[in-house]
Amino acid sequence: MDELRSRKVGGVAMKDKTPASYVGDTPPSRDDFARAAEMHRRALKLHCYRMLGSPHEAEDAIQETLLRAWRGFDDFEARASIKNWLYRIATNVSLNMIASRSRHGRLMPDQLDGPATQRPQGHPDAGTLWIEPYPDAELEALPDPAAGPDARYELRESVRLAFVAAIQQLPPRQRAVLLMADVMGWSAIDVASMLDASVASVNSALQRARGKLATFDRDVRQAPMTDEHQRSLLERYVLAWESRDLEQFVALLKEDAIYAMPPWREWYRGRGSIGDFFGAVWPAYRGFRLVPVGANLQPAFALYTLGAEGRWNAHSIQLLSLDKDGIATFTAFMQPLAQRLFMAFQLPTIKEA
Repeated sequence: MDELRSRKVGGVAMKDKTPASYVGDTPPSRDDFARAAEMHRRALKLHCYRMLGSPHEAEDAIQETLLRAWRGFDDFEARASIKNWLYRIATNVSLNMIASRSRHGRLMPDQLDGPATQRPQGHPDAGTLWIEPYPDAELEALPDPAAGPDARYELRESVRLAFVAAIQQLPPRQRAVLLMADVMGWSAIDVASMLDASVASVNSALQRARGKLATFDRDVRQAPMTDEHQRSLLERYVLAWESRDLEQFVALLKEDAIYAMPPWREWYRGRGSIGDFFGAVWPAYRGFRLVPVGANLQPAFALYTLGAEGRWNAHSIQLLSLDKDGIATFTAFMQPLAQRLFMAFQLPTIKEA
């Protein structure tokens, strides 16, 4: 007979029946736990990033997850897979972190106000929690990149900045349900077990989350384009910046392109508006250098500007969304936000000439 038990592991309530496949199995050792934790660490951190919208918060969450799991391992007893147990803890840690914030979701500038028509005035908005990009280096060698059979999103779609920004607008538990069901492909029964909820409440939350996500006016799916076309577009993009050729840069933008620059609230829509902005600000700089980086499985660059002392100084992390017609969205994560992003991408803040 299956035995129903209740316990808490690292603050996480554990209420599940022992699956028949585990009856009589030898409980895993701490060495088994250490290997499993290392195997799933990157995938767990990505899950926390999707929940939290920040690689720095995701790192804090994964550290807390592994600490709770290590402290509570003696109570684990192999009542579920170590992987599912770790995801359960990581999800609850993320939900607790969100609950402790003054705002439950991180934002992009175009989720706050309409497009700007003038250059920014005043100072960056340090009081808003902004979406942050995620280094592609953290996505390498994921242990289980293939989503489950019920997943609606491929890995590439589910880490795109537009998708991460959109799901931050969902209530936290709806966000968790949608990620586990539609991104990871888990069944409603598994999700209900993870969240100590009923299957009916999970299905209801999932339907509401899907409905809300469908109403958000953001491009969460990338239009296909050939590798050769993308390579050519990015080469011309780098050349335009480093030669400060404004006309060539503007020609690469789609007519309805969007440019945002958190932590500034101002954002710009349309080729003409973006061209006017850069036409006004580029003359203040002595030179640009772009270093390719990977972020959210999208084209991205670290921008350095030439200082008076002849060294190249960290300026911003740029993230692009492309389609066959050009650059659709262009986000520059500016200072002071960029300072710690350069650290997250393991980039120097000063480069010698």
